[in-house]
Amino acid sequence: MTTNLVDSYHVPVLLTESVDGLNIRRDGIYVDVTFGGGGHSREILRRLSGEARLLAFDQDADAEQRIANGQWTESMNDAEWKRQTQKHFTFVRSNFRFLSNWMRYYGIEAIDGLLADLGVSSHHFDDESRGFSFRFDAPLDMRMNKRAGMTAADVINNYTEERLADIFYLYGEIRNARKLAAAIAKARAEKPIGTTAGLLGVTEKLMQPQRAKKEAAKLFQALRIEVNHEMDALRDMLISATGLLRPGGRLVVITYHSLEDRLVKNIMKTGNPGGKAEQDFFGRTITPFRLINSKVIVPNEDEQRENPRSRSAKLRIAEKI
Repeated sequence: MTTNLVDSYHVPVLLTESVDGLNIRRDGIYVDVTFGGGGHSREILRRLSGEARLLAFDQDADAEQRIANGQWTESMNDAEWKRQTQKHFTFVRSNFRFLSNWMRYYGIEAIDGLLADLGVSSHHFDDESRGFSFRFDAPLDMRMNKRAGMTAADVINNYTEERLADIFYLYGEIRNARKLAAAIAKARAEKPIGTTAGLLGVTEKLMQPQRAKKEAAKLFQALRIEVNHEMDALRDMLISATGLLRPGGRLVVITYHSLEDRLVKNIMKTGNPGGKAEQDFFGRTITPFRLINSKVIVPNEDEQRENPRSRSAKLRIAEKI
C-alpha cells in the first residue's frame, strides 16, 4: 500500500477490501459516514456512473475545509473529478447518528451500501492542538466537532469520582479505574486539570511502567468516547442503516476496539445492538443480514507496517436480506 500526498491527512485503512465489500452498483446510492481525508469516498466515486450518488458525512470542520480547498482531489484528473463530484457527490457536515434525518432531507428512501471507518483519523492524532494524543502536551479537548460544548477537560474536572470510574472501566476497560478516578479527584481539588500532560502527571504513577503507553491509550480512548458520545452515535447510525439498506445492500464497517466491534457484530448477526437473537417457529435466528465474511478481515503485514493505525483494525461486511 502506498501513501500519497493527499492521504497524508488520513491514510484510509483496508481501502480496497472495504470498498470491494460494498459490491458497488455503478448507478447505486452509497453513504460514507466517516469522510475524514476522503480516501474511501474517492475510491467509491471512481466506481460510480449514471445517476449514482455518494453522500459523505463528517462533523469536523477540518474535513469540510479539505473539500472547500480541493486538497482531497489532488490525486485525480481535474476534469474527471469535477464531473464526478458535481454529478454524484454530496457532503453532509453532521454526526452520522443523524443519518436517517439527512436521508429524509435529501429525499432518499433506501441506499445500496454504507461504509464506516470508525475511530479517530490520523489527522486528529497528529494535530497537537486537539488533545487526542498523549504524545503532545495540549489542551484536553478531544472533540470531533469543535463547535460542540463539552471537552475532555470538562469531563475530568466536573464529573463525579464515581462517574469517572465508570467511564474508565466501561469505555477503556481499565482494571484500576477507581484508583485512577480517585487520584484525579484529589488532584483537581487543588488545581483544575486542563492539559494532556497534566492528566498524565496525575495518572501515570498508577500505571505499570511496562504497560504505561497502552494504559494511557485506554484512558484517552475512554475520555474520547465519552466526549463524543461515540457508542450512542454508533448505535443510532447502525439502527438507521439497517432500516435504510435495500435488499442486497451492503453494510461495511471497520472497527478499532472491542466495544464498537461488539456492537457492529451484534447488529450484523441479530439486528439487535444488544445481540439478543429472536428465533422463528423452527428455531432459526431472525436477522436482517447475511454475513459476507464469517471471520473478520484484518490488514496485511505491509499495511500494518506502513500505517500503524491499521494494526487494530477489523473489517466486517454484511448484506441486507
